[in-house]
Amino acid sequence: MLLFQAADQGNPLMAFLFPLLILVVFYFFLLRPKMKGERERQQFVDNLREGQEVVTAAGVIGKVVKIDGQAVRLLIDEKTYMRVLKNSISGEYKQSS
Repeated sequence: MLLFQAADQGNPLMAFLFPLLILVVFYFFLLRPKMKGERERQQFVDNLREGQEVVTAAGVIGKVVKIDGQAVRLLIDEKTYMRVLKNSISGEYKQSS
């Protein structure tokens, strides 16, 4: 009986330190990179200009023809246009060689 009582009375600082360590690891490996990527994507969307080739969240590739507030007109193919919201643009299209 005495052995179990001694094991239960660990250092209270260590009991607090372990969950704190888990939160710090979670922040640096999951939350921070996600926030950084979202910030870069938002900056790209804010600096969008005509003539850029972009990819939408649905995977549609097109060239920006006109920016009208929050709507963007994309040239998908010859004489084929599509209007999408700025927030649906996921990034710049980079052709792989």
